[in-house]
Parts: sequence; structure tokens; C-alpha cells
Amino acid sequence: MLPFARPPLRLLHLDLAVLLAFSVSYAFFGAADLDVSVPSSYPLLGYLLVRMVIVARRPPAPPPRLLVGPGFLLLAVAFLAAFRVALNVVDGNVIDVGYASVIGADRLGGGHELYGAFPPDNEHGDTYGPAAYAAYVPLELLFPWTSGTWDDLPAAHAAAVAFDLGCAALLWLLGRRLRDGALGLLLAYLWMAFPFTLMVANSGSNDALVTLLVLAALLAASRPAARGALVALAGLTKFAPLALAPLFASYRPRRLLAYCAAFAAVVVIAVAPFDLSMLWERTLGFQQDRRSPFSIWGLYELPDGLQLAAQLLAAGFAVGAVFLRPAGLTALAALAAAVLIALQLAVDHWFYLYVVWFAPLVWIALLGAPAPRPAAPPAAAPARSSPPAAAATPG
Repeated sequence: MLPFARPPLRLLHLDLAVLLAFSVSYAFFGAADLDVSVPSSYPLLGYLLVRMVIVARRPPAPPPRLLVGPGFLLLAVAFLAAFRVALNVVDGNVIDVGYASVIGADRLGGGHELYGAFPPDNEHGDTYGPAAYAAYVPLELLFPWTSGTWDDLPAAHAAAVAFDLGCAALLWLLGRRLRDGALGLLLAYLWMAFPFTLMVANSGSNDALVTLLVLAALLAASRPAARGALVALAGLTKFAPLALAPLFASYRPRRLLAYCAAFAAVVVIAVAPFDLSMLWERTLGFQQDRRSPFSIWGLYELPDGLQLAAQLLAAGFAVGAVFLRPAGLTALAALAAAVLIALQLAVDHWFYLYVVWFAPLVWIALLGAPAPRPAAPPAAAPARSSPPAAAATPG
């Protein structure tokens, strides 16, 4: 919040505070108080969903003047990047998500069966899309996983660092695309300073990969084929971004065929090597039947019909967002954030790692409005000539 600590208070400050308020919910989670941590996340998600729909229709006022300048932001980004890399190497702890990604990369790289063949200590680690495991293959080849156990997993550390820095770089590029390098530095700073992006990086999770691909699709919004391919890859990493396909298709739809062809080609190529029934059973089938105490649906065992209604509403919103006609990148980012939040409100399993899927899109939507142009100085009034001297009259 430091760059924005200049009065007066604006709605932007509340929006950013809501993003930080997930930390309060997480503190209760850390204290094993799920009766507070789980329900306290949902009002925050709901607020951001409503705000993003409003922002998409009525762009916010240009951002206020910051308390700090570009020089500070540049130094802060460099320091935080070095700090995060060092923390990952020295004190990073790869959770089951990163472990699963390395297992999948090892199996793909070795030409082995991927789905339905994970080891017992991560039996359901094959619940992600094939793109998630494929992204880890180069790093697993560079840092081979030879022990067959849940060891230090250097490939997962390297992947977390690469995805983390990649997201910051894409935010810088998007800021430059939207306005200038100063906005790019601010967006990169927000990624580096946000607690939940640090959580993702230091836990070796693959969630920043989802963000990386969605941001890349946003950056490629003017190129339909690239946009379609990147949305498909994001959806084949963790399946929620597939809901963004209609929205991104509606952006500049004059070359819709190129978008659809690229999207379909990536999906076909990615799933062709696998048995589709096994792929469904191990991924979406498993997630569909999963019960998790980290969502209100699982913690309170709410009726299945109520959750189904929420899921249908989320799916309907993902399709209906097409008719909101995003007019620019900031509106597209706002609606993409809203779609992802709507899905997160309805899923069986929700966790704080998923905040990074939509937080950068929220920043872009809130801060990407063009800066006001300085008012032109008033035109100088024409100099008034002196009245002509009276002509002498003959006497």
C-alpha cells in the first residue's frame, strides 16, 4: 500500500485493502480456525467480483499521484526480486502441488503414462491439465528428479522462480502497453510486494503458471491466434481459465475464426496422447467428487443443489460476460478477474494460492486507465493596440 499512501482516501484504497484482507483470513487459517478463515474469504471475493463488473462498465478515475517515484519502484522491484529468489533457494518448502508437477514432468519426459500412475505419496497429483506438467519438463531435465521421493525438488524451486519473475515481467510489459514504463514498474512492484504471490513462490506451487499464461493472453489480445492458444494453455494447466475462452473470443471478434482455430488446435494437440476417459476421471472427475473443508460447500456440507446453482450461475456469467463487450485491455482484465472469482466462489476446494489468479487482473483494471493529460495553457489574449492619435484638424 506504500505507493498509494497519499491522501485523500479513494475507493482505490478500499479495493487494495480488500486484496490485503485475505491475509487476515489466512491468519485464522494458520491458527486452525476454519470457522473464521473459510467464511471470511467469501465476502472479499464477492466484493471484488462486483467491483470488477462495475469497473468493466465504468472505468475508474485515473490513479492518484503516487507517494514514491519510478526510481524507488525500480530499486524496490530489484531488491524484492533478489530477496524472493534467495528466500526460495534457502527457505523454500515445496508443497504437494509442486511435487505433483515434478512427478508429471518426469513421467512425460521419460515417455511414461501420466494419468493414473502417480506414486502413493501423491496419489491424486495427476489432477491438473497436461500443460501444467509439460511446463515443468525443461526444468526437470535441467534438475533431474532421481530419488523418486519427496526430496528437495530443485526443479520445483526453479519453476517457481521462473514463473514468479515471468509474471512480474509481463506486468511490466502490460503497464508499458497501457500507458508507460512507470505503470509497468508499479504493476511489477505490486506483484513483488503482494503477500500471496510470495506464498505461491515460496511454496513451490504451480499457481503462478496460471497467472503467467493469462497475462500473456492479455498481452497478446490484439493477435487472435496467439490469444486463443494462450487461453487454451492456461485452461489446460488448471481448468478454471477455460471459462475465459468466450470472453477472450469476444474481444475484437472480427478474426474470431483464427482465435477458435488456435484454441482448438492447442486443445487437440495437448489431449491427443491421452485416454480421454482416464484424463476426465483423474482430473475434472476427481475434482467434481472432491470434498474440501477449505470451502463453505465442504466445511458446512451445504446442499448439493445449492452449490450446483452457484456453479451454473458462474458458468452463465462466464458466457454472459461476452455481452458486456470489453472495450479495451483494462475492461478485458476486469471481466477476466470477475469470471475467475465467480468460479472460485462455486468450487469445492478453494485456497489462498488462488488469489494470484485474479489479483494482477484487478490491479490492471484499477490502475490501467490513461493518465489525465495536462491542461493546455490558456491562449494569450491578443495585445490591444493603442488608440490612434487624434488627427489634427485645420483651424
